[in-house]
Amino acid sequence: MAEDGEKKAILQMVQADGADEGCVTYVFHEEDHTLGNSLRYMVMKNVDVEFCGYSNTHPSESKINFRIQTRGGIPATEPLRRGLTDLSDVCQHILNTFQARVDEFKEKQEQPME
Repeated sequence: MAEDGEKKAILQMVQADGADEGCVTYVFHEEDHTLGNSLRYMVMKNVDVEFCGYSNTHPSESKINFRIQTRGGIPATEPLRRGLTDLSDVCQHILNTFQARVDEFKEKQEQPME
């Protein structure tokens, strides 16, 4: 357990002894279905990913186990990193589009009615 003032790891990598780098479970602390489902979708779009899934450990715990298995000896960290980057790009696009529409709406509200 992390002591006061010490930061707890947000992400842990769990790998069985003797397992290859293409079969890894990541533990995301302080996360839930919001990240799990959207990240799973982004990772599964990668053709090198054979399996990707996640589970909540328990309803009272805020952490998820996120499993990735890849084809061709590709390390599981690569599709995870790409999935996180792609998800971040999608979220940024949504935020930019939303802000543009809000700005357009505010401009229309400021114009006098005819």
